[in-house]
Amino acid sequence: MITITQQRDKCIGCNYCVEAAPGRWRMSKRDGRSVLIDAKNRRGFWTVKVGDEEGAANEKAAALCPVKIIKLKDL
Repeated sequence: MITITQQRDKCIGCNYCVEAAPGRWRMSKRDGRSVLIDAKNRRGFWTVKVGDEEGAANEKAAALCPVKIIKLKDL
């Protein structure tokens, strides 16, 4: 299991995370920022637990993020 965390308020809407892991990320039509699908918000940090099979794509998303607001943590 992996925990993915995003600081959505700092997102600049570059779309790299969506390109790297389209099954877990999408762009909001409302504000132009990325959305971590199925995540829960806790004090500005959006978090979701996923299986290991999503690890590689989301590691790439985190690496590509120019503002470094995506973090992954093994459980």
